[in-house]
Amino acid sequence: MTNAIKIQPVISKTDHKSALKRIETLMDQEKRTRGEEIELETLFVLVSNYEEKHILIFPPDPIDAIRFRMEQQGLTQKDLSKILGSKHRASEYLNKKIPLSIEAIRKLNDSLGISGDILIQKYTTKR
Repeated sequence: MTNAIKIQPVISKTDHKSALKRIETLMDQEKRTRGEEIELETLFVLVSNYEEKHILIFPPDPIDAIRFRMEQQGLTQKDLSKILGSKHRASEYLNKKIPLSIEAIRKLNDSLGISGDILIQKYTTKR
């Protein structure tokens, strides 16, 4: 007799929570059976579909995204000033003294690979 995989649709918060617990349990196992691998892959899809429809994820603050990418790539403010063409301007952007210009958005998109959709988001400046 084989162990049947019992997979339920993920249509509620309770279903979502249960599926995440099961995913965590399966991920923590050092070895999984083929059936468990299939179950894990299926749960990933079901959870992803639920989250796409029901969980709002707001885009990050543009300056936070720049700082994060700089950290990922081991860049300093000096490196950023080379990208933007001005040490003073890089400081103003990072300290939110002025909003990003279109030219800065283009340079950051090209050099750091940050999506323009993220860089054009509104944020509060500290004027």
